Amino acid sequence: MIKKVLPIAILTVASVFAVDYFIGVTDFTKIKVIKSEFVEEAKPLLEYGISVDSFYIQENFIKSGQTLGKILFSLNVPGNIAQFFQNLSPNVFDVRKVKSGARYKIFYTKDTLQTPAYLVYEFSPTEYYVFNLLDSFTVSTYKKEIVPVRKVAEATIEQSLWVAMKEKGLNPVLALDLSDIFAWSVDFFGLFKGDRFRVVYDELHVDSTSVGIGTIYSAWFEHRGERFYAFRFCQDSVYSYFDEKGNSLRKSFLKAPLRFSRISSRFSGRRLHPVLKIYRPHTGVDYAAPAGTPVMALGDGVIIDMGYNHAAGNYVKIRHNSVYTTGYNHFSRFGKGLAKGVRVKQGDIIGYVGSTGYATGPHLDLRFWMNGHPVDPLKVKAPSVEPIKPENIDAFKELASKYKNELDNLQFTSGGAVISQK
Repeated sequence: MIKKVLPIAILTVASVFAVDYFIGVTDFTKIKVIKSEFVEEAKPLLEYGISVDSFYIQENFIKSGQTLGKILFSLNVPGNIAQFFQNLSPNVFDVRKVKSGARYKIFYTKDTLQTPAYLVYEFSPTEYYVFNLLDSFTVSTYKKEIVPVRKVAEATIEQSLWVAMKEKGLNPVLALDLSDIFAWSVDFFGLFKGDRFRVVYDELHVDSTSVGIGTIYSAWFEHRGERFYAFRFCQDSVYSYFDEKGNSLRKSFLKAPLRFSRISSRFSGRRLHPVLKIYRPHTGVDYAAPAGTPVMALGDGVIIDMGYNHAAGNYVKIRHNSVYTTGYNHFSRFGKGLAKGVRVKQGDIIGYVGSTGYATGPHLDLRFWMNGHPVDPLKVKAPSVEPIKPENIDAFKELASKYKNELDNLQFTSGGAVISQK
């Protein structure tokens, strides 16, 4: 019997030593530790700083007349909701910010009770509020990171600047920004078919979604065969736009007192008046625009007269210097804080388009006087404001040369995408 058992015992002991030698039984714990060092823990998926894996999420939109208080009441959350909103400081959350159509999300716990734990209200693409409903009502304000993405775009105008932007899939706000930059050089009310532009700018993104236009670094606008450049440069701690020679694009007067309208009547020595039905001089330019469109002061100056008369309706008259005076007629109402003797700055809102006085429809009648004599507003060539200073000219030329080379040498596909640089 012993003879039979002994070989088996010896074989067993040998097997144990073999396993311990080749595999290392005593190192099992070390193997486990080493293995754990290479296993990365899965990071929780976060939304609004909340782990979404831990909750059921319901997305909704604020309905007309709905408030966050009503929403919370409908969720049957514990606590005094009315008292919470009553004690809530407007600096933390202003209940007036709740607007119809805005999105909100409710996070429910993943247990049998499915208790509402958080309510997230999106005030804007960048700003949101998190209401903690678990222990006691609290609200926190958060802002998403805005990431600027450098882009280059160009388009040729066939119908209008707005349509050109839309056809290229560009943010229409870019049209407003370009009109501001070139407002003193380009007549945006008289764009020609074939006019075109090219611009280098930042588009702002939040969560890969475009939320607006950031900085415009350089651009040119080709209008009636003439190309106007704009280069962004900081002088005296203020960023502004200058042409390739260092002259400011900001002139003494805006090219037009309102955005994106159309000229319905020009300066004329003999025009049939639409109300009086008689021929008489029209020493101004009429801009047809929707009622309520803001009207800007063409330049810095002092209000020397304002009020109402039967012909002009609500009007404002501004003296800019010893040479130039401008007049604005047919306002529906005046801008805030205006009175005779008040100083206004270029671009200030002085009134809103209306049809008061002798007018058949909403429009602005713009008048321009030079040394007391009426002149055609569309033919006034205003001088530039301060150009690049001598001590800054070298730095500006270096930057402008870089921007100009970039603008002039970019090649585009029909869709506007950059494909190469010459």
